[in-house]
Amino acid sequence: MSAPVSLWLGRQPLLLASGSTTRRDMLVAAGIPVETIRPDLDERAAEAPLLRQGAAGSAIARALACAKALGVSINNPGRFVLGADQSLTCDGRIYHKPADLAAAAIQIAALAGREHELHSAFVLACDGEIVAEGGETARLTMRPLEADYIASYVAAAGPAVLGSVGGYQIEGVGAQLFETVEGDHFTILGLPLFAVLDALRDLELLAR
Repeated sequence: MSAPVSLWLGRQPLLLASGSTTRRDMLVAAGIPVETIRPDLDERAAEAPLLRQGAAGSAIARALACAKALGVSINNPGRFVLGADQSLTCDGRIYHKPADLAAAAIQIAALAGREHELHSAFVLACDGEIVAEGGETARLTMRPLEADYIASYVAAAGPAVLGSVGGYQIEGVGAQLFETVEGDHFTILGLPLFAVLDALRDLELLAR
């Protein structure tokens, strides 16, 4: 019996410096063998100096992706490591994953009826050096929402919304919150997948 055909050319699986099952599942579905390592990184502490400097959301996402990739890479010589991060900005304010369902409701209320941006960035590293990086931005407009509806939505969606930087999961029931979306679906989910695949081909880790 012949071995299964694979387009992955790397000697070992890609190391994903993330605990995100969404990012892992995207890569696996695209035919990338993946091992995951959760980086030892305090993201809020890492981004604090950038916020004081007034850094853009895209720059913060890139910096955190870089910190994750390099932090894992230095302890895994010879391995290609992918770090990724996503930030949400609305009218110049940075939003994070809500701490609880009450915080999710407050955050959704702040975004309701307004446009916000999701910035997704990635960094590929090997032996403690950056070998590729990129990022994409998506723009989403949430429809106006009454407080009673937001409460019902949060109750229906449950704790799953706490894993989303926006306090929603647009791939599920969260789709009901939106009027328009401009941008790549994978970018919205937290990984600019097409740019990652291009970078892996350039590094001769994927077949062309």
